[in-house]
Amino acid sequence: MLTRLESPRPHFSKVTAIAALFALSIGMLGLLPNEVNAQSTLHSFDIPKFELEPFWPKPLPDRWVTGEFGGVCVDANDHVFILPRGDLTPEEQAVAKAAPPVIEFDPGGNVVNSWGNRDLLPKRLHGCFVDYEGNVWIGGSEDGIVQKYSHDGSKMLLQIGIKGRIDTSDGTFSGAAMNSSHVYLNLPTSIAIDPTNGDVYIADGYLNRRVVVFDREGHYLRQWGRQGTLEEVHAGVGGVFLSTVHCVVIGRDGLVYVCDWEGRRIEVFDKMGNFRRNYVLVESEAAPLKGGGQTCWMGFSPDPSQTFMYVGDCGNEEIRIMDRETGKELSSFGRPGNQVGEFSSTHTLAVNSKGDIIVTDNLAGRRVQMWRLVK
Repeated sequence: MLTRLESPRPHFSKVTAIAALFALSIGMLGLLPNEVNAQSTLHSFDIPKFELEPFWPKPLPDRWVTGEFGGVCVDANDHVFILPRGDLTPEEQAVAKAAPPVIEFDPGGNVVNSWGNRDLLPKRLHGCFVDYEGNVWIGGSEDGIVQKYSHDGSKMLLQIGIKGRIDTSDGTFSGAAMNSSHVYLNLPTSIAIDPTNGDVYIADGYLNRRVVVFDREGHYLRQWGRQGTLEEVHAGVGGVFLSTVHCVVIGRDGLVYVCDWEGRRIEVFDKMGNFRRNYVLVESEAAPLKGGGQTCWMGFSPDPSQTFMYVGDCGNEEIRIMDRETGKELSSFGRPGNQVGEFSSTHTLAVNSKGDIIVTDNLAGRRVQMWRLVK
């Protein structure tokens, strides 16, 4: 069973050096088998500190309203792309208009471009990624496709999967998930592109339980993952997912980091799918609002060694700051709520070259917020 700490973990609305040192001392992240047990050499003054940028982004033009958010990603110039789903409420429809499905902001939060045809894009947008060539990749969690677009959205360059055809026993949502197709996907959630060769890693995702890899031309290469049990997760078994496979990220160390949402862990693999280790969220005795931590999304600090890992915990509505080498939690920020600087349905995040974190709230939250690195 996962170990629980005896002392309740405090919530942070703003990371401070004292609180960060306390979090480091109590060790808020547990290590399951195959985890690295190196001692952290970080001190409290090394831990990143973030402050909310309340006026980012600038107001949207033309009475746009976003609806839910399907994703956020950042390019090499720190331009931020967001994926509004455009599912306005009846009240919003009466007085506003749905924002375009892809909006690009400059670093200051000004809209510099918007594009996308919702009839052609994946259904229920979910996950975006800007690759090393500046192309924008987009997935959808009510569809079976991932698409690659030119940076300005003027041309679709590649599609993986067939729109409306799902990797199930009968090709529809009513069929049983097969977790096996070399052609079809099943509600993909996240995309990562290998900068060394252009291979495409897809978290496939809401009904399937796999990471599936295609080459840069969209040809199937390999996959790993299956449905796991609670007993397997508690035992630290790798390559199984308790529920949604919600994110996939490739680190500079050449390893693949995957969010096992309900398993409350990040599983780490090499690029061939061989399991390396777990990072597991360990809860305090303080009762969390949603029944425990959930690893919904993650990103890395932009320094060459990617010292820190930032995990979006949509169970406790906070961002956890972790030492990537040891897996130890160092601090956190955010709290549940609908006020500025709070989170409601924390969904996806991205980190720019300066170390700022951009977070999207989904469902009830329906907003994007920028947290500036201040030390």
